[in-house]
Amino acid sequence: MYSSDAAQQHGDPMKLLIRNLARTTTENMLLTMFEAHGIVQSCSLVMDKKTGDSKGFGFIEMPKIGEAKIAIKMLNGKEIDGSKIRVKKAEPKPDEK
Repeated sequence: MYSSDAAQQHGDPMKLLIRNLARTTTENMLLTMFEAHGIVQSCSLVMDKKTGDSKGFGFIEMPKIGEAKIAIKMLNGKEIDGSKIRVKKAEPKPDEK
């Protein structure tokens, strides 16, 4: 009962890493995909600061761990906008632990 899953049930959202996105995939497209599986607290694509183009990955935060796990199961390996995306739980950076 003292697992990280239990902690996330009490308010900490689960952050998901979405990789292998097509450069043409938008935040709106990403949001729509994940909202089909539950509530999305935040959605962001990582953009190149110089060109303004997508770097091909982004993050989603979902407040309900069960919905986040379903989203991972349903969307990992799914072809979106011509690319087979990879979805997994984001690991915190060493300074965020």
